Amino acid sequence: MAGLPEPITSQSIEYSGIFINNEWLKSESGRTFQTINPANGQVITDVQEGDAADVDKAVAAATKAFQLNSPWRSMDASQRGKLLNNLADLMERDRTILASLETLDNGKPYMMSYYADLELR
Repeated sequence: MAGLPEPITSQSIEYSGIFINNEWLKSESGRTFQTINPANGQVITDVQEGDAADVDKAVAAATKAFQLNSPWRSMDASQRGKLLNNLADLMERDRTILASLETLDNGKPYMMSYYADLELR
C-alpha cells in the first residue's frame, strides 16, 4: 500500500451545481444551501438546492437517454464501458482531491475518506 498523500486543506470549488444531462445547472428555484466544515464551522461553498422541478428535469433527461435510437442507448456497450472506465480513472487520478473534499464536508478522518470511501465507490 502506497503512503498516504497529504490532504489538500484549501480547495477552490469550481462546480456546485446540479449535474443533469452532462451539464452543471443552477436549481430551477435558484435556491442554494451552504455546506459547512463541521470541524471549524466555516462555509466550504454554496451548493444548488434541488427540488421536485430539478428531479423532474433529471428524470426526463435520463428517460430520453434510454429511448430507442438515443446516442447513449445506440452506443456500443464496449464504448459505454470505456466511458465508465474513464470516469473511474479520473476518480483515481483525483483521489486526493476527492478524499480531501469528503473530509472537509463531513469531518471524518482523511485516512478513512482516502482508503475507505473511495474504495467503496
